[in-house]
Amino acid sequence: MIWKWLGALLLFPVQMVYLVVKAAVCLVLPPKLRDLSRENVLVTGGGRGIGRHLAREFARRGVKKIILWGRTEKCLKETTEEIRMMGTECHYFICDVGNREEVYRQAKAVREKVGDITILVNNAAVVHGKSLMDSDDDALLKSQHINTLGQFWTTKAFLPRMLELQNGHIVCLNSVLALSAIPGAIDYCTSKASSFAFMESLTLGLLDCPGVNATTVLPFHTSTEMFQGMRIRFPSLFPPLKPETVARRTVEAVQMNQAFLLLPWTMHVLVILKSILPQAALEEIHKFSGSYTCMNTFKGRT
Repeated sequence: MIWKWLGALLLFPVQMVYLVVKAAVCLVLPPKLRDLSRENVLVTGGGRGIGRHLAREFARRGVKKIILWGRTEKCLKETTEEIRMMGTECHYFICDVGNREEVYRQAKAVREKVGDITILVNNAAVVHGKSLMDSDDDALLKSQHINTLGQFWTTKAFLPRMLELQNGHIVCLNSVLALSAIPGAIDYCTSKASSFAFMESLTLGLLDCPGVNATTVLPFHTSTEMFQGMRIRFPSLFPPLKPETVARRTVEAVQMNQAFLLLPWTMHVLVILKSILPQAALEEIHKFSGSYTCMNTFKGRT
């Protein structure tokens, strides 16, 4: 027993070095991208914003079918018609992911009408852009139901069949605010932090599940209607991401089976600084960068 324990102890650092070197090599020589031609993709919040760009990107990469979920039929219908014009089969279902019964009901309808979902993209989210004391209680609950609990319901609805098929991928469009919160968006930051913990736990839980994987994307501020009015102090140094860029990098991460993706790469520096700097220094960084007051001009989606 002691020799087995010592062997494992000696092997562990070797495994760590191997995995780090392997990751470094993959940065220089990316692995072969996964073929998506047999995949059925469901995108929540797929009618507009990043969700619409995700649908376009999956269509460009030749997926078999795309299913869009959202709460606004007009947007869903427009995106569905656009994807069909690209030559990809596309369907939409009106569904509020914050409503558990509605998620399970529509998941059943998707399976009966379209077939099994093999890639689930949890993209739907809301932000109210207010401080705690200025926030309406119902609005706070809504953001937690859609941004966090909605992922519980959608994943529980589709993951069991993925495990049976030994083919599936759960994707979460999160935010860097899950790792570094800002004032004025307390509902969003809290829900995204919870969502990140959910995905981190899920990713580890799928290690022994062949063929089923997970990807969490944590982008910086993205120029969509949802965060309209948000202002960064140095936009030339930290420009907002384009939604099409986030969509492209997300689909690539799925094809490369990448567990976590920070966008842009400079966000890795933020994570490191937060781990080593004292709180007072972090507060000065927030003030200097303008993230301390960036939500003061927030308008949101009209």
